[in-house]
Amino acid sequence: MKLEFTKMEGCGNDYVYVDCVDGQPYIHDKSELARRISDRHFGVGGDGLIFVNKSDIADFEMEMYNADGSRGEMCGNGIRCVAKLVYDRGYASGEKFTIESMGAVKYITVTTENGKAVEISVDMGEPILKPEEIPLRIPGEVRDTAVKVPICTKALEAKFTGVSMGNPHAVIFMDSVKGYKGKLSEMPIEAYGPEFENHVLFPARVNTEFVEVIDRNNVNMRVWERGTGETLACGTGCCATCVAGVLTGRTDREVTVHVRGGDLKINWNKADNHVYMTGPAREVFTGLFDV
Repeated sequence: MKLEFTKMEGCGNDYVYVDCVDGQPYIHDKSELARRISDRHFGVGGDGLIFVNKSDIADFEMEMYNADGSRGEMCGNGIRCVAKLVYDRGYASGEKFTIESMGAVKYITVTTENGKAVEISVDMGEPILKPEEIPLRIPGEVRDTAVKVPICTKALEAKFTGVSMGNPHAVIFMDSVKGYKGKLSEMPIEAYGPEFENHVLFPARVNTEFVEVIDRNNVNMRVWERGTGETLACGTGCCATCVAGVLTGRTDREVTVHVRGGDLKINWNKADNHVYMTGPAREVFTGLFDV
């Protein structure tokens, strides 16, 4: 069977998208397909696979798989690309609509040029800060939030702030790191990321953000994503970074997060406690994959 797909990216965070709005093709093993199609040498190449479906509780559904085949709860860059796909193909009835992912409904607003979505804003909802809901295991301590929690790996010592934006994040500011004193841009993240991802504190594994503060409204961020490795961007990670910056007193509530693939504008709104993410999405190419 030949599977039609669309390659899309948001700030360099690239996924393979399958349009299933008019009906989903039979896939024997979606996890295996995600691993095959994400392979950058033998497949299409990407950070994962996303099916775009109809939904019973929202206008559309994002069904996301990481590059290792594991199911992902949420993807900030992915949901913006889904929004662009459904808007550009005429499925959305207007510039405001909803997309669900694993039961969580997000509210979308698109900015358009010449009938195409060029920038997408997503209401990502309230950040989850209770350790047991992120989830985190912090032995011997009862905490309402996980702010500046010490963590040790074989290579590094640091302090992280735990945030869930529908998926778990450990945000590490570089001024808290012991064991590496170089530039964030030169950090061998592939040597450190797996130890944080699989650390005993994180029962569901974790996405790890390494953050360098420029000023109160700008930060640089690199990310090691659970189930994928380093990516050029992580939308939920940018949201978590903004929240962690506020909680640790390092940044204001409106922050531009500079990632390797571009910039995302994040606002942790004080009035409703929701985090708003705004950024681009782009279609790269379409094709057929032999399933």
